[in-house]
Amino acid sequence: MSTSSPFYSAEHAAFRDSMRRFVAREVTPHVEQWEADGAFPRELYAKAAEIGLLGLGFPAELGGNDGDLFMTIVASQELARCGAGGVLASLMSHTIGCPPIVHAGSETLQRKVLPAVLRGEKISALAITEPSGGSDVANLRTTARRDGEHYIVNGSKTFITSGMRADFYTVAVRTGGPGPAGVSLLLVEKGTPGFTQTPLAKMGWLCSDTATLHFDAARVPAANLVGAENQGFKAIMRNFNRERIFLAAGANGFARVCLDEALAWSRQREMFGGKLIDQQVTRHKLADMAMRIEATQALLELLAWRVEQGDSPVGEICLLKNQATQTMAFCASEAVQLHGGAGFIRGVKVERIYREVKVNAIGGGAEEVMRDLAARQLGFQA
Repeated sequence: MSTSSPFYSAEHAAFRDSMRRFVAREVTPHVEQWEADGAFPRELYAKAAEIGLLGLGFPAELGGNDGDLFMTIVASQELARCGAGGVLASLMSHTIGCPPIVHAGSETLQRKVLPAVLRGEKISALAITEPSGGSDVANLRTTARRDGEHYIVNGSKTFITSGMRADFYTVAVRTGGPGPAGVSLLLVEKGTPGFTQTPLAKMGWLCSDTATLHFDAARVPAANLVGAENQGFKAIMRNFNRERIFLAAGANGFARVCLDEALAWSRQREMFGGKLIDQQVTRHKLADMAMRIEATQALLELLAWRVEQGDSPVGEICLLKNQATQTMAFCASEAVQLHGGAGFIRGVKVERIYREVKVNAIGGGAEEVMRDLAARQLGFQA
């Protein structure tokens, strides 16, 4: 990233350097142990807060630092250097859990949640996906029935990042009729009676805790309603542009790690009387990886700029998300192939990234859903 770029300033470059030191010191050396443990230390949140990472994009009056989308891209891609998507997922789960509270929550809720989360003292999660629904947000089944000064919540959520140890959960519930018009958001706090969690074992993202949430007549204060009743769907949709840009940035960051690792391996691996890099087929694989990464990065930065200008290119961002996850899939596959048997062994970055490809192609909107939404947004209809 050059400071001569039209998108990045000297401030972005300085933040990049700070992030790179943070990841090299506090994250990368410990990833293997965290993966084995199934979690990273809670103290990492406070350390991330100290360098301004947790506050990116959040209002200064609530403890944030108003960083723009390009700061978010820098953060996502520097975090990717550790080669473990679980770190990004859990460390940054507040970036999907907290925005609805910022945009729609009462001042009381904002003051209760945001400062503590952005200092790294509390953890925030978003709970939308259900066992029966997946990406079909408009048809969620978890219900919240008003009972005096409380809502009685029944139902379940699944695949929830930070699902076990979050302190605050922004939960999508049905308070009205069918479809998006009956959806609301509630802030549910850890320890609420009737609210329990079950951990999930995963193929990848091993150091990120993921859970199914259960609500059995959980009593949630009515004051914890985020925004107006039956207006939650709009707040959920507002999240998606920035979430998908963050996901795309991370996916392309992991693709670049695969390229870097494959290049380093090819330069040192000896075979057939020379180095692996001496083989034309190797150089062509590396060139194809670079081509896809640079094209994805260009689209990512252009769309981030458009969002910063006030545009909302929903269809194009859906296509970006797919472009980035497919670039990651290609680069991970080629990097493992170039590593040969070494790429199949735990402890190698490209092996871990290869296992994490699919969650990126599903989370934040599955590739199939992204294509359909993009087609509708771009007018590809009869």
